[in-house]
Amino acid sequence: MIMNPKVDTFLRDATSWKEEFAKLRGIILDCGLTEELKWGQPCYTLDGKNILLIHGFKEYCAILFIKGSLLKDTKGLLIQQTENVQAGRQIRFTNVKEIEKIEKTLKSYIHEAIAIERAGQKVKFKKTAAYIVPVELQQRLDSNGTLKAAFEALTPGRQKGYIYYISQAKQSKTREARVEKCIPKILDGTGLDD
Repeated sequence: MIMNPKVDTFLRDATSWKEEFAKLRGIILDCGLTEELKWGQPCYTLDGKNILLIHGFKEYCAILFIKGSLLKDTKGLLIQQTENVQAGRQIRFTNVKEIEKIEKTLKSYIHEAIAIERAGQKVKFKKTAAYIVPVELQQRLDSNGTLKAAFEALTPGRQKGYIYYISQAKQSKTREARVEKCIPKILDGTGLDD
């Protein structure tokens, strides 16, 4: 069980969930994963591949299984954060007792996640074509060949990012404004958050 000094610092500086993070850390390290700090969170890997991470929110802390959608979830513990999350699944906690209560089950889920990675299993992501392109974006793509070519040249993840961002607006006027805002980035070949 090798503890990463960067995670030591993360835990020392945490303003909430310290006890819960420490308990989860012990359980995870006991399963033989390598501890790193990625995206500002403790991340646990196997041969350089991300298996899970722990993170805290205002109302709960959680273990996030990177390929959680492939886990069997025999105890019904996994949560899909939003409908757009395809691979990751969380198990959420609000106190140490909840963690202690299911420690054995947590270890079995972690070992299953390790087995999934060792077997090389992949999550089958929806293709960009499976997403409904907002009519406001589709109209602009249909009327501007340069924009359409630039959009189609984007990675599937970037395309989905734009589709999701634009489609989340409730009013057509707002969706149109978002399309206008995105056009220069699309033409530059960059993603929404690049």
